[in-house]
Amino acid sequence: MTQDSAQDSTVAGLTLSLSGRLDPDEVKQIHGELRAFNERFTAPYDLQEIMATVRDGAGALMAGLTGYTNWEWLYVDYLWVHDSRRGGGLGARLLAAAEEEAVRRGCRWSRLYTYDFQAPGFYRKQGYEVWAEMEGYPPGHTQIWLRKALRRDGE
Repeated sequence: MTQDSAQDSTVAGLTLSLSGRLDPDEVKQIHGELRAFNERFTAPYDLQEIMATVRDGAGALMAGLTGYTNWEWLYVDYLWVHDSRRGGGLGARLLAAAEEEAVRRGCRWSRLYTYDFQAPGFYRKQGYEVWAEMEGYPPGHTQIWLRKALRRDGE
């Protein structure tokens, strides 16, 4: 199926649709319904986005981190440093800034994933430990999930 194609079928009077494009309104409804279900069993969501960036003197983006905090966890979604700036400590500074903000928000832990060809050694140097690996994703490589305690119980 291409991104523009869609498939529909009828099952027991219900229409199942499959599409290669997301409908923002339906995504919002699906997320909202699942969130409402989850909150019957958990604390309410306290999801807040987080972003940290580094720019050069001309304003060009040289590094950035995006993610969110929720339920006492920081989730780092993306961490990128421009090729010309790698190895200079920008990634560590971005990660530390996000972790400090997460602690201010009440987070106790951080989690993220990387790939064997990206930066598992970098994250280990920042105090992260591996808790899961998925071989063959992407083909020929391994996805590595890491976590870190940001503060101890009682802090």
